[in-house]
Amino acid sequence: MGILAFIVLGLLAGIIAKKIMGGGPDGLILTCILGIVGALVGGWLAAQLFNKHPLDDFFDISTWITAIVGSMILIFGYRLVTNRR
Repeated sequence: MGILAFIVLGLLAGIIAKKIMGGGPDGLILTCILGIVGALVGGWLAAQLFNKHPLDDFFDISTWITAIVGSMILIFGYRLVTNRR
């Protein structure tokens, strides 16, 4: 997957995760960063748990699910660190 597609995936995954969790970081740049790192975390977890690397295909549903779940994990951690609801 190209770097631009990965950034778009991370941005969209961060926005979706932020909506699902009912809030998160303020600002598009921080949401994008958490989304990109969340996509990496989600892909790593999928590789460890399911012996699969879902971040290979941009339009695969497993790519999006792992990116969103990874972003949700990071938003949860962000809330713990910043004491936000």
